[in-house]
Amino acid sequence: MIKIGITGGIGCGKSTVCRLFQERGIAVYDSDAEAKRLMTENELLREAIKAYFGEEIYREGSLDRKALAARVFSDGEALAALNALVHPAVMRDFGQWAERQQGDYVVLESAILFEAGLEGHVDHTIAVMAPLELRIERAAQRDGCDREAIRRRIAVQMSDDEVASRADYVLVNILREELAPEVDHLDRAFRHEAEVERQKRGKCLPHEEVN
Repeated sequence: MIKIGITGGIGCGKSTVCRLFQERGIAVYDSDAEAKRLMTENELLREAIKAYFGEEIYREGSLDRKALAARVFSDGEALAALNALVHPAVMRDFGQWAERQQGDYVVLESAILFEAGLEGHVDHTIAVMAPLELRIERAAQRDGCDREAIRRRIAVQMSDDEVASRADYVLVNILREELAPEVDHLDRAFRHEAEVERQKRGKCLPHEEVN
């Protein structure tokens, strides 16, 4: 199963790109949503988080997300510790999820694909880009946040130049009608790659296994 990582900063529209892939029948793993689920449902991860942050970080069985955010966003060491606990659990879950999927390839959506070193778990990476002011406008409309607050959040993220330099492909997301053909092009390329890989595996199988 070929794995594609999609990333991008606030307001770039990576979720829009992921929806376009979904419309083409591709399964998408939302790493942010799944991380939140695992921090509640995964027993080993829950206990590890409690061991570092204290039992009180969970209240009546639910993670106190506000308390956790207050800890990690004011303490770089605590944030690194949380990431060291959560990211391996998410990648194990992603690997298991990918094995259950059908189709030529799957997509991993992650806002911090490169920051977290997750690119090693995928075969290709796509960076979604958009002009700064458009990103701010999108995020403000979506989250109801102050524009200056959004600027500050963008300022502490990995720069667009660095993200683009590390990605295999770059999609500029300004207009959906212009974006769709680009996604179609990548979809065809990934499906072709998957077919080539299947043919290679078929040739390598012993004769009795092929039959």
